[in-house]
Amino acid sequence: MTHEELKAKALSNPKVKDEYDALAPEFSLLQGMLLARENSGLSQAEIASRMGTKAPAITRLESSLTSGKHSPSLATIKKYAEAVNCHVEIKLVHN
Repeated sequence: MTHEELKAKALSNPKVKDEYDALAPEFSLLQGMLLARENSGLSQAEIASRMGTKAPAITRLESSLTSGKHSPSLATIKKYAEAVNCHVEIKLVHN
């Protein structure tokens, strides 16, 4: 079974689909962060240095968005954005 087939099977369960959909903002933010890091040409260690921290903290920050175990603060996300020469935009969207 391929990853896509497994994903489709899992998402056919309404409870799994609801949980998956609930994580969309985190996945979107993570995708944006990883793209910004790639576009900056910086390594996690270089970003950590710019943020005044160590590389494992950047690994934890990026992985925290997919694990759901920790939500990084807005201040931390802003520091990351500045380190990769970006800024953060936040907006509320009516359901």
